[in-house]
Amino acid sequence: QVQLVESGGGLVQAGGSLRLSCAASGRTFSSYAMGWFRQAPGKEREFVTAIAWSGSSSSTYYADSVKGRFTISRDNAKNTVYLQMNSLKPEDTAVYYCAGKEGVIVTNLQYYRYWGQGTQVTVSS
Repeated sequence: QVQLVESGGGLVQAGGSLRLSCAASGRTFSSYAMGWFRQAPGKEREFVTAIAWSGSSSSTYYADSVKGRFTISRDNAKNTVYLQMNSLKPEDTAVYYCAGKEGVIVTNLQYYRYWGQGTQVTVSS
């Protein structure tokens, strides 16, 4: 069993940066692929980025909308995954969710077994 708790959301001006954290409980965290998803008001939850259990830069995947601006990383010793968000845009405004799954990275949220409660990110223009 893995429990996830996000933090680090807030209000930021366009062009600014935020760093989200997702703290996981459970001894098997290091074996899980971890992802970030987001859901804007009136829209479906969408994939943002994911990182494989090994955490190397070659084992990450990004949605085109955030590529080059967002960076996912993980520290298995701290049971934490991070989302560094730079050059934020108003369209990045959403509730951001951390999610975990066994196995390989996928972009389909249906395959993620564990979810956090979400953290609000608001980008003002």
